[in-house]
Amino acid sequence: MAESVVRGLDGGPRVPPPLSLYIHLPWCVRKCPYCDFNSHAAQSLPEAAYIDALLADLERALPDIWGRKVHTVFFGGGTPSLFSPDGIDRILTGVRALTPLAPGAEITLEANPGTVETAKFKGFRAAGVNRVSLGVQSFDARHLQALGRIHDAAEAARAAELAATHFETFNLDLMFALPGQTLAQALADVEAALAFAPPHLSAYHLTLEPNTPFGHTAPAGLPDEDLAADMQLAIEERLGAAGLQHYETSAYARPGHRSRHNLNYWQFGDYLGIGAGAHSKLSFHDRIVREMRTKHPQQYMEAVKAGAHVADTRMLTRGDLPFEFMMNALRLTEGVPAALFETRTGLPLPACRSALDRARAQGLLEPDPTQLKPTRRGQHFLNDLLELFLP
Repeated sequence: MAESVVRGLDGGPRVPPPLSLYIHLPWCVRKCPYCDFNSHAAQSLPEAAYIDALLADLERALPDIWGRKVHTVFFGGGTPSLFSPDGIDRILTGVRALTPLAPGAEITLEANPGTVETAKFKGFRAAGVNRVSLGVQSFDARHLQALGRIHDAAEAARAAELAATHFETFNLDLMFALPGQTLAQALADVEAALAFAPPHLSAYHLTLEPNTPFGHTAPAGLPDEDLAADMQLAIEERLGAAGLQHYETSAYARPGHRSRHNLNYWQFGDYLGIGAGAHSKLSFHDRIVREMRTKHPQQYMEAVKAGAHVADTRMLTRGDLPFEFMMNALRLTEGVPAALFETRTGLPLPACRSALDRARAQGLLEPDPTQLKPTRRGQHFLNDLLELFLP
């Protein structure tokens, strides 16, 4: 099925950007004290009923994406690996039946080391999943306990070994600046991860989010800002030496293994989100729209039956678009071609000339007019850079 051409008016792209599909599976074994995602501890898992709702949600969304190929699929959570391989297979069978899924599409599933075993990974692979993202966070038992993770160090290592065995492309998630963590311990986690030769690794600074237990009461022994910055620089240097390129704020990859799904976000591509609380960003000929599904899983399933599961719809204005675009694109260490701004937003780049001039004057953006690329300083002070583009 051919990509439909969009002839944009003000505030809409002339041609549609690539389209991704995000599928939210919101249950986990236990909610971690730092997590502010829409996830819910599973008392029981209504797998069949939830999949019914997902496929009905996707079918109702088809008029918004008609004729457009889906280039990547991402199962996020929660802990999607709680679902059975048969359940994941049923979802992907529905996706293939309802949409023109591109040949060779990247299909990622997030997994928790405490919820996987050999049979499950084999089953996910057989269902069509070709990339897993494993939430290890640390290989140190003390730090896993401090983070409230359900797995121990041995399970983390076993899951990483399984990922390496069953998938050519996989990601290991690590966190740093953990309670009581030293620089040496942060690097020890990196060394433990590198032992599995991951094609992709994410390294996130622990963030104390509002409305979480950690946000309410900070854990004792958090590293100060200087030590956390030292950890970030040391991790970047070590991973670079190991052949993983730092291509996005928190992401490192070997050549050919960057996350295509996340790159589409960062390059201001389109994505349809289905499932409880899922977000979408979709481009039409005269507008760009953001949507959010009903958040609570049970309410979402009931709302889908009534055709009332889209809880919020917002059209991006001309004033919104520069920040919305830069918030994504400037996370990429290589930036993006300057021409991509107009291609993705439908607005000429001079619409944000004042902010660009200030960013370059402050040494946060490279002076090359053909490229929107943060300097090294801009990478380290990304929030300061992005604030310049706020409406």
